Amino acid sequence: MPTVVPFSAFMARALYDPENGYYIRRIKTVGARGDFSTSATLSPVFGQATAGWLKQSAQEQPQVRHIIEIGAGTGALMAEVRKNMGWWKRRQFHWHIVETSPVLQKQQRELLGQNICWHQDLKTALNICEGRAFLYHNELLDAFPATLIQWHENAWHEVHIGADGREVWLPLDWEASERMAFHALQHWPTRQPKQRVELHPSVRQWMHSWALAWKAGTMLTVDYGDLFPALYHRRPAGTLRAYLHQQRLEGTEIYLNPGRQDITADINFSDYRAWAQELGWQEIKFGPQSELMQNHIKKINTDPKTNFILDAEGAGGAFKYVIHRIPISRK
Repeated sequence: MPTVVPFSAFMARALYDPENGYYIRRIKTVGARGDFSTSATLSPVFGQATAGWLKQSAQEQPQVRHIIEIGAGTGALMAEVRKNMGWWKRRQFHWHIVETSPVLQKQQRELLGQNICWHQDLKTALNICEGRAFLYHNELLDAFPATLIQWHENAWHEVHIGADGREVWLPLDWEASERMAFHALQHWPTRQPKQRVELHPSVRQWMHSWALAWKAGTMLTVDYGDLFPALYHRRPAGTLRAYLHQQRLEGTEIYLNPGRQDITADINFSDYRAWAQELGWQEIKFGPQSELMQNHIKKINTDPKTNFILDAEGAGGAFKYVIHRIPISRK
């Protein structure tokens, strides 16, 4: 038994352990009664915008007849999307959810009924769709286990966790080819002592695990994060944090409630977009979440919560979206 484990292993176990992982066993719900809320649980406009994007995508690629939501939370987003697609348009598609949490899948089934196909992984879902599908996910990538590194003694060190819960810094032993995939390891102009950064090789591996199964369609990604290096401007401690009972926890508090709280880190969209380009996906648009709403909703009825997710100084700016496409003609 190792005396220390990488932070990424600690995070993976805390969130996804089959017996005690937060998402597998402990999460109660998403929203006001849960540990955290999402844009989709705060306001219906997020679902309205997603439906607007789907309608536009369907006009551009009418041969695609499957819609897949990846990590659907309580099912509230898909319910709003289906509602705003309209009865006739909704019936033209086959609807799928990829969900690994038994707790959340139960809530999704209770809300959405039986007209949905559930899957444990995206590759399986895409194979059933013969590779042609519109994909969307909201606040999915931030829950992937992050590799936590710190600048120490003029070199990057990977943060490990000891049996006593204390951090241990070990030199980052990645090969040069691995480092090339991350902007923070290649393009940082000035690194401050003790600067912390989260890397997501887990996201990159996930993308590669199903990329060949996706033959045609469009994908909408929405998450909190930014481009590099703006992501870490005035953030020497990085972006890692936890949420418990709607309270934000940082620093050593992250280690106090493993399996009972959400753990998350912002997404480096410079990395994510570069990995998508490597896979041959065509990028259509990238911008703040507020732009997504404005582009796909004709008239927005505002209230305080809606204003928050539209506000460029709030969630409307902190969250980004990116749209990728694979043309129908791709073999």
